[in-house]
Amino acid sequence: MPYPYVLLSAAVSLDGCLDDTGPDRLLLSSPADFDRVDEVRASVDAILIGAGTIRADNPRLLVNDPGRRAARVAAGRPEYPLKVTVTATGDLDPDARFWHTGGGKVVYTTDAGAARIRGLGVAADVVSLGAVLDWPTLLRDLYEARGVGRLMVEGGGTVHTQLLQQGLADELQLVLAPLFVGDPKAPRLFGPGGYQAGRLRLVESRRIEDVVLMRYEPTAPGVDGSVSPADRHWLRIACELAADCPPSRTAFSVGAVVVAADGRELARGHSREAGDPVVHAEEAALAKIPADDPRLAAATVYTSLEPCTRRASRPHPCAELILRAGVRRVVTAWREPDTFVEAADGTGALREAGVSVVVLGAYEDLAKAPNGHLLS
Repeated sequence: MPYPYVLLSAAVSLDGCLDDTGPDRLLLSSPADFDRVDEVRASVDAILIGAGTIRADNPRLLVNDPGRRAARVAAGRPEYPLKVTVTATGDLDPDARFWHTGGGKVVYTTDAGAARIRGLGVAADVVSLGAVLDWPTLLRDLYEARGVGRLMVEGGGTVHTQLLQQGLADELQLVLAPLFVGDPKAPRLFGPGGYQAGRLRLVESRRIEDVVLMRYEPTAPGVDGSVSPADRHWLRIACELAADCPPSRTAFSVGAVVVAADGRELARGHSREAGDPVVHAEEAALAKIPADDPRLAAATVYTSLEPCTRRASRPHPCAELILRAGVRRVVTAWREPDTFVEAADGTGALREAGVSVVVLGAYEDLAKAPNGHLLS
């Protein structure tokens, strides 16, 4: 489903607190890190916070640097990102700075909350999500109706927790401040509950004055037909691997990655790898994994082009190799055209055999890129 890229941003104390319980907001970031946050804000299409953060911190959520705002305008974007808040009850203060600074605003709420908010007279679009808040519907509306490609989420802890637990966060930017709060009543970043399996991938760690920035991405694949942020990451890698294929006039360039349920990469491969002129990407990747590896049963195969069902070069097509390996989930970017095989339909063949196949068409152009000479 089409969602924005969701970036969670937070700063915490060494004991995991977002704030203390005093009347004033606890400043956890350093001046240089506040400037980094301003740079990130300038790069996104929208910034989201929960209604509790509006009540507790009364933030403005602005891009403060004039040069960054001017660059946005020069690029044909609004001077400020869209400001978004979420509330189930509609309990909002119409005098909060959120409403009176910056550019456009939108409130996502419930049917009951919408009636209350419209009576406040705030200058914002009010969108009801029905009887309860529904994050997938909210994200889809931001993407499809409001053109939000990148969404920065600045809190609070409940919002961050819900997005992570529902597998909707693409990235976590966490700043660790060198102090302790020590109050058991202080708000914490993440709450209890079930989170997606697997370790997050550390993509950057950086010292910024006396704080440390850590950037993480999820790695665990989705389950069955559901799509996780990690699915998009791994499929992009598969598509990029296709560019490593030696060019051919008689076969597609394809990349593949096999990933365990906990997010660990098991193997990767690409067409015509290691000088073999007829090896396919899925075949090359699966050949690197022992056939009795117990992780294969819960693994996902990511492939830029759907697995083949017929081939002249080898006796076993890739769809058959996937079934033999015991893999029950495939994510692909591109359905095979009739260039070499008519009505190949690897997706249909795998689904008939009980394999969950997810087609992420947003990556089709990336998968086609190294095959342009075959499609013109």
